[in-house]
Amino acid sequence: MTNKERYKALCEEQGSNIPLFQQHWWMDAVCHEKQWDVILVENHGEIVAALPYLIGKKLWMRYILQPELAQYNGIWYKEQNFNNEIKQLSFEKWAANKVIEQLHKLNLSYYEQCFHHKITNWLPFYWNNYKQTTKYTYRINDISNLDKVFENFDKKNRQKPILKARENLEPVWDITPETFYDFHSKYWENRGQKDLISKEFALRICNTAISRGQGFIMGMKDKEGELIAARFVVYDSSCAYSLMSALNPNGHPNGTSATTYWEIIKHLSGKTKAFDFEGSMDEGIETAYRLYGGSQTPYFKIYKSNSITFQLLKALKERRII
Repeated sequence: MTNKERYKALCEEQGSNIPLFQQHWWMDAVCHEKQWDVILVENHGEIVAALPYLIGKKLWMRYILQPELAQYNGIWYKEQNFNNEIKQLSFEKWAANKVIEQLHKLNLSYYEQCFHHKITNWLPFYWNNYKQTTKYTYRINDISNLDKVFENFDKKNRQKPILKARENLEPVWDITPETFYDFHSKYWENRGQKDLISKEFALRICNTAISRGQGFIMGMKDKEGELIAARFVVYDSSCAYSLMSALNPNGHPNGTSATTYWEIIKHLSGKTKAFDFEGSMDEGIETAYRLYGGSQTPYFKIYKSNSITFQLLKALKERRII
């Protein structure tokens, strides 16, 4: 069996113990027709750590980057149930070093992955000359008690607009991926930008998640039946993630986004434990998400460059110069 075949079996065995964006099915969906693989670490024949990755090549340079629409990737450890932190940290150091050994064998010009927020020990990577920057998201860690969730929303900027918007908006759950993508593209068009997500990619991930019962598209329509807002959400039994959204380019009532989130959270309560707003480092977006009363949650971006040329090309691409 290949590493990917073994990893698929591991994901099926572990279920949501392996976070959603590290799952075999998700990697297949977001890396379609691109090369992805996985590093496995074994102890006495048992897989105890893994690192799925998307690998690419530009000119002579090989690189690992974060897949599109995946908040995290990176390393995963199988729960070991150690009775003290000394043993846990010793295990993490050993397993991470095994992963790093295999990463080095790939002869990469550049490596960059975001780790799941539960991975708080990146010291083995630091000791091997990797670098780190902290990113943030906002999470409501328990959506089982809806009264408490709503109570934690900012009263002025969230609670009141929701109560008002619900008089004029109606949730809809029958939006197709095709309709959603067209709506999404028009939203970006109206902002003078091209949709950065291709139609083929958007349809593939929406259809894959929906067919597995792990995703849905939810929208809000006004009294005339016009679509005002829409959002694509993926989830497992541990957490839901808001991945793509759009608002009607012709305008929308105050409280539309908050009402959409509230209807989604109500729908997910009992299906999953937490809701992740897929937070942004943009100041304006951070403010908007913070007002839902979630916990600010840090996670690490780990990176290492072995090529000045690749660094330069990457910087130019990010600035859309090339």
